[in-house]
Amino acid sequence: MHSLNVRVKKRPRRPQQLRIIGGTWRGRKLRFPEIETLRPTPDRVRETLFNWLAPVIEGAKCLDLYAGSGALGFEALSRGASSVVMVDSDARAVARLREHAHTLHTSSAEIIRADALAYLASAPLGAFDIVFLDPPFRQGLIAPACQALEKHGWLKPGAYVYMEAEADYAPPMPDNWRIIKSKQAGQVGYHLARHNPG
Repeated sequence: MHSLNVRVKKRPRRPQQLRIIGGTWRGRKLRFPEIETLRPTPDRVRETLFNWLAPVIEGAKCLDLYAGSGALGFEALSRGASSVVMVDSDARAVARLREHAHTLHTSSAEIIRADALAYLASAPLGAFDIVFLDPPFRQGLIAPACQALEKHGWLKPGAYVYMEAEADYAPPMPDNWRIIKSKQAGQVGYHLARHNPG
């Protein structure tokens, strides 16, 4: 009896990609690497978020922590933000973010490879109008990031902080922040807070 070596043909994986949904680059598709913890903000969540931010996004200075695919940072630039600093610790994600910035011909994206909490532990060169905080779920990263943003002066007075987490998560915040918008989409809970010093 002969044994047969049967090769099972693997189905090719579809490229991971996202679509910019509004502004100058509307409809542009950006590919991103397959990383286990990388989970781009869904289209309908981004649409809602940037509707919330529409009155303040023009000319805003933004910080995108746990930038991952760049979905939030590039969407912000597309819709008129003046600059975005994107921070991520994964070398593959950072390389792809830099490729995207080159492809989109933008010099308004500063892309930094660093652990987000380590990055926030230093004093900033300038404060931000909007911060996007979308870390990997269920790792307890939002609370210390919020504390660091407040403690080290990363936020302009009245700045906005977007937080995305698992649906059952209630984001703990510094005393002088308040949630002004909050919604849920499937397993994703998302919140917009306002920094109110004094």
